[in-house]
Amino acid sequence: MSQAPATSLQDIVAHAKEYGFVFPSSEIYDGLQAVYDYGQNGVELKNNLKNIWWKAMTQLNDNIVGIDAAIFMHPLTWKASGHVDGFSDPMIDNKDSKKRYRADQLLEGKAEQYAADGQPEKAQALLNEMGRLLGDENLEGVRELIIAEGIKCQVSGTANWTEVRQFNLMFSTQVGSVAEDSNLIYLRPETAQGIFVNFLNVQKSGRMKIPFGIAQIGKAFRNEIVARQFTFRMREFEQMEMQFFVRPGTEMEWYEKWRDTRLKFHQAVGLPAAKLKFHDHEKLAFYANAAVDIEYQFPFGFREMEGIHSRTNHDLKSHQEFSKKKQQYFDNDLDENGKPFGNYIPYVVETSVGADRLFLAVFCNAFTKETVGEGDAQKERTVLKLHPALAPFKAAIFPLVKKDGLPEKAEEIVKALRGEFRVFYEERDAIGKRYTRQDLIGTPFCIAVDYQTLEDDTVTIRHRDSMEQERVHISELKAKIGYAVSEQRILELI
Repeated sequence: MSQAPATSLQDIVAHAKEYGFVFPSSEIYDGLQAVYDYGQNGVELKNNLKNIWWKAMTQLNDNIVGIDAAIFMHPLTWKASGHVDGFSDPMIDNKDSKKRYRADQLLEGKAEQYAADGQPEKAQALLNEMGRLLGDENLEGVRELIIAEGIKCQVSGTANWTEVRQFNLMFSTQVGSVAEDSNLIYLRPETAQGIFVNFLNVQKSGRMKIPFGIAQIGKAFRNEIVARQFTFRMREFEQMEMQFFVRPGTEMEWYEKWRDTRLKFHQAVGLPAAKLKFHDHEKLAFYANAAVDIEYQFPFGFREMEGIHSRTNHDLKSHQEFSKKKQQYFDNDLDENGKPFGNYIPYVVETSVGADRLFLAVFCNAFTKETVGEGDAQKERTVLKLHPALAPFKAAIFPLVKKDGLPEKAEEIVKALRGEFRVFYEERDAIGKRYTRQDLIGTPFCIAVDYQTLEDDTVTIRHRDSMEQERVHISELKAKIGYAVSEQRILELI
């Protein structure tokens, strides 16, 4: 058995659509750019990933609890967080093609080209200069740098650029029956603020003691200028975030702990260490004292999948200022002098992973084309080698033929397993074709019911990855499949 060369993003997109994982949103109306729907198999895989993340946070840690905050929040929330004034991307248009670009992505693309051409120093110098200009808010300097680098529009082939201007990424709408500025609210661009404004509610009602965390899974919305690369960058997406509140002075210890723990999580769900790496932020946000991304090697290169940030006490302090309500914690533990630490605004260590990006990483990693068999019997097969605990279906049950009591026997097995696992039943087509269809959606086990089953209650289990088959008694199925598909096999690795 040999593995085929790496596949392209186009292969991933096509497979995801054809086999019920991801569809373009409202496709019958020609779709909506950078918005996608999860199909019948995709929603199961995504839900499994969200569920294992939730358990990894709230079930494995006694001091982490979850919430589900509303998407709509008081507009002052976003003033306090800085999103109203500072949540923007530098935008530039080509006058000839009318195509819009993110200025920083144009320069990052040029830097990648330099790196690919064996000029890493030149690439880094370009990125440093871009960072300096953006840090100084010198947008005209950014435009001049784009022109100086000879960057042209990929559509028109010209460098006839407009000025660079900042573009706020938040979607806005109105609440109530009258569309006035006083009723303006926003679709949240991140889920973190819903955690921060509920800090005291959770702490007091749960009698939580520092250090403790609050986890949340929820939708966020960003009006991306250039949304691309399938589900990697979308305008409507889902975040899985945890904010960990700590005593000032201990944040770096917790930052390092969560950085390492989160890397273990990604490896536990099946992403190989060779395709994961840390990327430390060279330029930190003004409120942060440490930040690192966990990057995965997608078909389009290493890109951010999760961020771990030490955010100091900026968020709670800012909400205290805007709301006029104290966001403090009284710590009665004793310091080195034997005195209580007293009142303080906690520092925060954040872990934030995109559910859609994690889905895409797991899907890309599982997508496998390989050559099986030998000699004239060689053939290529495509299989999704998902971790069994994440697969949409855990097992498929097939009667060998549609007669002689085999379907009825197969239905008995379906009913016996359905309470434990999500299973699939099919009796159409040759059994080889049925195996192939399950390979394509990642089902780890196929159970064939044949005439021998009627005699001794044994069935054939066919294993997805190895294609090996073994004969087992029906009474052994729950235990055998149950161990393989157990979430515990993932959780114990974190």
